[in-house]
Amino acid sequence: MKRGFALLSLAFALGVAGAAGAPLQGGAYAVPALTAAALAALALLFLLVCPASREGLIGFLLFFALGVMVYSTSALTAPMAVSPGWGRAARGALRALVARIEALPFAGAHTAPLLRALLAGDRAALTPGVTAAFRAAGASHLLALSGLHLGILYLVFSRLFSVLGNRPGVCIVRSVVLVLLCVFYTWMTGGSPSLVRACLFVLIGETVRHFPGRRRSLTTVLLAALTLQLLFSPLSIRSVGFQLSYLAMAGIALVYPLLKDWYPAPQGGKNPFRWVWNSAALSVSCQVFTAPLVALRFGTFAPYFLLTNLLALPLTELLILSALATLLLGPSTFLPALTDRLASLLVRLLEIISTM
Repeated sequence: MKRGFALLSLAFALGVAGAAGAPLQGGAYAVPALTAAALAALALLFLLVCPASREGLIGFLLFFALGVMVYSTSALTAPMAVSPGWGRAARGALRALVARIEALPFAGAHTAPLLRALLAGDRAALTPGVTAAFRAAGASHLLALSGLHLGILYLVFSRLFSVLGNRPGVCIVRSVVLVLLCVFYTWMTGGSPSLVRACLFVLIGETVRHFPGRRRSLTTVLLAALTLQLLFSPLSIRSVGFQLSYLAMAGIALVYPLLKDWYPAPQGGKNPFRWVWNSAALSVSCQVFTAPLVALRFGTFAPYFLLTNLLALPLTELLILSALATLLLGPSTFLPALTDRLASLLVRLLEIISTM
């Protein structure tokens, strides 16, 4: 990652955050001051670690001013209108997905409502007890469509399209189709800031894939996605989902590699204990960055977050994969029963954790 790009990206984000944190009518604040302060501290850290030249400092200030201008201009203008035809297509696809889920012969009372939440972002059918169990166990993020859900869909379609081969022309077409599918799914399910972030990750990753000489790191992709999302949708910085999504990814990019190296890879063969360590390190890395904001905004902290993520996260991934296979292959297989079992197990697990 080039230092100049990191400085300019952070300067732009800091400018947007600073403008969003400015007092509005009645003295209300659009974004907690802590968010702007965290960005300022991060930018200051980069400046201290990478002393900027005079030209670098001027560039930093210019991008800071650009962030302020972009947010201020966006706050005064109406959002861009969406073509009615594309809007109808997205709504129709979402209705078809929900109808398909409801038409499957699931025996469990929680299965269809849970799949509607995990695949369509529709939590209206979930019972208050299930919602409360997810919240108390620190697993509410599993119900909110995010990079986890889009990442699973992306991997599934990547594997399906891999049978087409790796010829240059085929690879380009495959990347275009994958990006379009991710964009349409993001649009279809409402385009939450966390889903948009994940979609930008896919777009950047698939683009860089066709430039072998370009180095790609998670931090570079994170900063590029942050800059693009704030450039085209600066008001999204006011969303808690946006803040938590980028803070979680910042933890993965900055803290996870350090924790992961504490348990080095074994020589020859796989070690299941290292998988457990890596999963725990990933969960802790996210919590280090997101827990302060959750405590500030909601006044809560999930003490068993590590247990929840170690057990519920892989179970949720299996449930989504089983649900996708059920949707594709239909009810004439063993898959609806498997999906029922996984859904019941997930709900029961979180109910147990929530009462600890």
